[in-house]
Amino acid sequence: MHLKFSILSWGAWSPQYQQANEWLNWPSIAQDDSVQHSAVPKLAHVPAMQRRRLSKLTKIILEAVSQCDPPEQCRSIFSSQHGEINRTVGLLKDIVAESPLSPTGFSQSVHNTASGIFSILTGNQAASTSIAAGKNSFSQAFIEAFGQLHADPEPLLLAYADEPVPQVYQQFSSEPEWPIAIAFMLAPANCQQGAIATLNLTADKREHRDEREQLCFGQLLASLAAKQSISGYLAGWHWELICCD
Repeated sequence: MHLKFSILSWGAWSPQYQQANEWLNWPSIAQDDSVQHSAVPKLAHVPAMQRRRLSKLTKIILEAVSQCDPPEQCRSIFSSQHGEINRTVGLLKDIVAESPLSPTGFSQSVHNTASGIFSILTGNQAASTSIAAGKNSFSQAFIEAFGQLHADPEPLLLAYADEPVPQVYQQFSSEPEWPIAIAFMLAPANCQQGAIATLNLTADKREHRDEREQLCFGQLLASLAAKQSISGYLAGWHWELICCD
């Protein structure tokens, strides 16, 4: 299977690299655990009353999407491996402690929380899809995007985000190592108007690959920020990013 896209814009947020130009410094900024757990986007464009009710995962997704600057009405795909697991575990602890459950916490503990919040805050009434596909959640979002763009070439928003799982589940999960959110405006590969890069994905079923060929989110985003092409393996696929001049 071979997928090809035009990237029209992008945005990304992590505790150490909070704006697109900061990814140029990857990986020189030291990983600071205290920063990782305390940093949260300011989201100045979101009313304070609504902002304080949002989970950290939803906040970082909204920040990446805001940087991507999607049009007012566009289809969207939201993908996450673990979703609102931190909020869900908090609710389970409340149940065990026989404490009252927060109505807001309960209503925003579902996997499509970010999708719903995004549509409410922006008034976006276009179709939205939420995806959870384990370790392949990032690449599966692109498969969904390819199918949607094949049916309708109008550009769409793709957003992916995850954060470390609660301590009780960490023995079962090796990633992500940090909170991260990524957003892209994608169009069909033949759409050159406004494109900043072309992205090619090719399915790869090999079980063993050279470690030097592996890609991580940081490398992909740093290459976008530097407008430099890169290729390698990520989430079971071979990725080739070709930046436009």
